[in-house]
Amino acid sequence: MRGVLLGLLVATAGVILGHFAWGAPSTLHVAPASSRLFGPSAGSGGSYRSPRSGERGPGGNLFGEGSAPESETGQSGQGGGSSENVSSSVTSKVDPGLVDINTVLGVQGGEAAGTGMVVTSSGEVITNNHVIAGATKITATDVGNGNTYTARVVGYDYSRDIAVLQLEGASGLQTVSFGDPGTLKVGQSIATIGNAGGTGGTPSATGGQVVALGQSITAGDELGGGHERLEGLIELAGNLQPGDSGGPLVNSAGEVVGMDTAASQTFRLETSGNEGFAIPTDTVRAIAGEIWQGHSSSTIHLGATAKLGVLVNGEGEGVQVENVVPGSPAAAVGISAGDVITSIDGTSIDSPTALIELMLQKHPGERVQVAWQTTAGTTENATVTLTASSPQ
Repeated sequence: MRGVLLGLLVATAGVILGHFAWGAPSTLHVAPASSRLFGPSAGSGGSYRSPRSGERGPGGNLFGEGSAPESETGQSGQGGGSSENVSSSVTSKVDPGLVDINTVLGVQGGEAAGTGMVVTSSGEVITNNHVIAGATKITATDVGNGNTYTARVVGYDYSRDIAVLQLEGASGLQTVSFGDPGTLKVGQSIATIGNAGGTGGTPSATGGQVVALGQSITAGDELGGGHERLEGLIELAGNLQPGDSGGPLVNSAGEVVGMDTAASQTFRLETSGNEGFAIPTDTVRAIAGEIWQGHSSSTIHLGATAKLGVLVNGEGEGVQVENVVPGSPAAAVGISAGDVITSIDGTSIDSPTALIELMLQKHPGERVQVAWQTTAGTTENATVTLTASSPQ
């Protein structure tokens, strides 16, 4: 298993979860050939596709001529996967409520991009958590007014890949309109809209179909090795691209019924083919509502992320430290490469994911008790004060 940098919640210093990354250091790993990524994203790190053209058709229909009829029965079906034109009446309704998100990945030295949906005129935005994970700086350019804002992380749900941002100083923004994902049917025409390729500017729009409902997949990051089970997803026959993550899945009325979740160079969706997936908006709005109301939980983290500062791997009775971030809390108490962390505050640690989930409950400034075994075979305990890091 690849090392997990626990320098955020746990300081995930080696994890690049941003939806689309470029300029990353030479240590950036690409998912193996057996890992199914979307379209041209399954190539060398830093490449991205050019903006799409000819995908916005005139007229009042969602896809113009040739769109597939809706299916009245069944929960799964076969999708053709072909892209259809999306009418200007739909995109003109949706585009002004979107933002292009750009992040700086501090530890990795790279950058990433994705999409967000504006849900209040004062600048509250929802997106995928992996779009902003590992970011030391987040900015968002509002498609509606063209202004760029600094974005603050309000909170996120690591396990369900949902994050809420606040655009600092924003007011009078246009917002997206939500529809009922419960009305979706297999075979129904839909469209995905987003910052495909991380190029910014006018969002790209592609038509497709609903292939299945209520799907479950495993998602994880190539560098970190952690995995989460995403459930209740909408499966799409569409052309999702890196950068689309956090963008809207819309129906023919231009209503948002899901949040697109695409694979990237390091964020993998473990599927059997070239499928696309979206999180239904009822799930997104429920989690975002908890975050806005300040309700933390075993999966929801609010505010700044805490850092321990170790790179770990392995599973079993503890996790082995591969590296320690200089100047981190772990370094301050003498934890070294080769040591094995066995518990935090008395809770046993048996995997990198377990350590991340435990640290997600912590905040900068908190003191935690760390137990570890040294390479010499001795058992050590120390109280460390966690410092601030980027989102997990």
